[in-house]
Order: sequence, then structure tokens, then C-alpha cells
Amino acid sequence: MSNTLLEVKDLKQYFPINTGFFKTTNLKAVDGVSFSIGRGETLGLVGESGCGKSTVGRSILHLYKITGGEIYFENNLITSKNIRNYRKDMAIVFQDPYSALDPRMTVADIIGEPLDVHKAYKTKQERKERIEQLMDIVGLSNEHANRYPHEFSGGQRQRIGIARALALNPKFIVCDEPVSALDVSIQAQIINMFEELQERFNLAYLFIAHDLSVVKHISKNIAVMYLGKIVELAPSNELINNPLHPYTQSLISALPIPDPNISKTKKRIVLQGDIPSPLNVPSGCAFRTRCPKATDICAKECPILQEKSPGHTVACHNVD
Repeated sequence: MSNTLLEVKDLKQYFPINTGFFKTTNLKAVDGVSFSIGRGETLGLVGESGCGKSTVGRSILHLYKITGGEIYFENNLITSKNIRNYRKDMAIVFQDPYSALDPRMTVADIIGEPLDVHKAYKTKQERKERIEQLMDIVGLSNEHANRYPHEFSGGQRQRIGIARALALNPKFIVCDEPVSALDVSIQAQIINMFEELQERFNLAYLFIAHDLSVVKHISKNIAVMYLGKIVELAPSNELINNPLHPYTQSLISALPIPDPNISKTKKRIVLQGDIPSPLNVPSGCAFRTRCPKATDICAKECPILQEKSPGHTVACHNVD
């Protein structure tokens, strides 16, 4: 059996935007993204707001009807017609624990909803026992089962969301910035829980985040996105220690270092200019308007991902 669980090939997600009188323009939220994730592995996906990270995760689960490309799960092509067959194997943990839970439902009903939809139990007692088991797995007390989301803190609400995602024993979970809305102390607890769950159930994650230090901690590989495209993809330590793309180098230069002596000598790479609008992406390389290494070829040709060392790919004309 192949170790690859999920494979994404040339994924495109365009949204038609009304830009005038009877005129629409495609907003290219995701434009030709490719990667694969092995069983029990984590791919970290990082980039600034609006680059298309969350759209990638939601498109994989067909929460949006994809514009183009192919998604394979266990070597089977997923389409809008057969996606229901794979719903049990894939789940998502949303970014905002405050809006992701229905305020009118009890915790037991929120966690049990996937079980109800897929008729994954025979008796009400079996359903009750499964919900209690899931609550115990994520560190919640059975006494919380009949309470409502507004009675919980942000960290507890995120635990409820994780329990719901685990309800049908999935093989793959999209973690859509699951800790960005939480306090730093709670973030560490949730990250550790994700790691424990991965080891216990052999889960594969697409871990979407802004914070490179968090992604480095949990991910085997990291992909860096900019304006709908992956500009660099490499093993976690390799990307942090040897970034090749100017955008990745800028992101890593902003990481705080706990040693004040090293921090004083560290040189910060500050990017100039603003992020271009995804409705009006620059010709050639989308990053060229902010890139300190940009040359004439960058305006003419869009660079493609090329392998520079084993497992380390980068889309840049001026890496060498």
C-alpha cells in the first residue's frame, strides 16, 4: 500500500467577482497548487492573510466546487459526485471556535451530529457512549455534555470542535488555523493535543497557520504560499535553516529568537510595498513587485516549482 494518503494536483479555485456593469473578473484564490501528504504526516501551509491557505483546505474537502485540478485520496480521484463516500475519512477543525459551533445545540448534539448524519450507531446508548468517549479523548468532562457553547472558554470550544472532527475516525483532518484565535498558553495545549491524537490514531493533517514557529513544531513538511501559489516546499528543518525563496527568507527573518545576543545581530528582511490585489496579479512572478532580487525575466515568465535539493522545491528565477 502506498504511503501517500492525499495528493493534490494543479488545484485551481477561482471566484467570479462583479467588477462593473455586467462585468465579472475571476479572483484566483488558488492557482495551480500541488502537494501530497503521507499517512500519519503533517504538511504545514503558511503565508500571509488572503494568500489562499484556507481556500486550499476547503477545496480539498469540496466545501467549494473546485474550478480545476485533481484531488486523490488513497489513489482514488475525488469528485463532487463521489465526495460523500469520503466524508467519513476527512474532517475539518475551523479557525474560530466561537462561530464554528451552533449556539442552539448542546455539546452532546454538536459532537454527535456526524454520527447522526452517517447513521454510525445502532442504539441511543451506543451514541451516548461514543460521545462520552470523544469528550474524554479531548479532555472534556462528561458533565459538560448537556451544556451550550456559550458556557465554555475559547480553548474548550476548540476541543469540542476537535471532538466533532474525530467522531467518525477520519484519516485526514484539515486544521484551518486552529490556534490563532486562542491565548498563547492555550495554544500550546491544543498543539500538544493534536500531536498526541496524531500518534494515537495515525492521523494526517493539513495544518494551516500564520505562525512559522508553530508550524515548524508540528509539521514534517512546510509549504509557503503567496497570492494563490506555492512558492517553496521543503522538509520542516530544511526550510527553516536553508530558505531559498526571498519571500520565505523574509518570513523566517521575522521569527523571534529567545537569545538576546543573537537577536541583536540578526538582520531583518523587510519587504517593500503592499501585497498586490488578487484581482490584478502582476505579470510573471506575483512576488516581483516586492522582491529585492527581481530581474527582467521575473516580469515575463512565471517561475515553476523546481527541485533544488532532495525534497526541496522552490519557484524562483534567481535562486542560484
